[in-house]
Amino acid sequence: MRLERLNSDKIKIFLTFDDLSERGISKDEIWQDLPKVHDLFRDMMLEANDELGFKADGPIAVEVFSLPAQGMVVIVSKGMNDGEFFEDDDDDYIEMQVTVDESSDVFYEFSSFEDVIALSGRLHPLNVGGGTLYSYNGCFYLHFDEEEMEAYDWSGLIALLSEFGNPSTITHYRVSEYGKKLMENGAVARLFETFLNR
Repeated sequence: MRLERLNSDKIKIFLTFDDLSERGISKDEIWQDLPKVHDLFRDMMLEANDELGFKADGPIAVEVFSLPAQGMVVIVSKGMNDGEFFEDDDDDYIEMQVTVDESSDVFYEFSSFEDVIALSGRLHPLNVGGGTLYSYNGCFYLHFDEEEMEAYDWSGLIALLSEFGNPSTITHYRVSEYGKKLMENGAVARLFETFLNR
């Protein structure tokens, strides 16, 4: 479980499938109203309070993004509903509004261009040459669509992507619309050929 504060009222939690299996929760059960799922959420909120000082009191919005072969990204926002702050006097009361999104694409975020170049050097020997590269808000994004992923070893690719970057909680559609497309199709091969194959 990896936690990150996005702002004063919002955190991001990345759960691997190992995190889920340690608690006896399958990928399909995460969407169900089960006691062990409630326990997992309570543990996440306790850890967020300990690590980040994020106290989930009052109504919160929970967005869950399922990422293939990677895990889940959970975004927790407190005190907001349609842009309005809730007012609630009961500090122990938590009201959750849950949104779920599942994607078959693989979309990773990288903090530097050097990380993407280094990744291409690791992917080249595995005959991974696809992907589309974007830049948006000072970060770089690598997108593999569902058809591309069928040609690759998912677990190996995801493991390497996770070494150099993080699963993106921004959708591919948002980045493709508002960001800049740097390399379309075959981005990994082009990065390797341009920067490493000398």
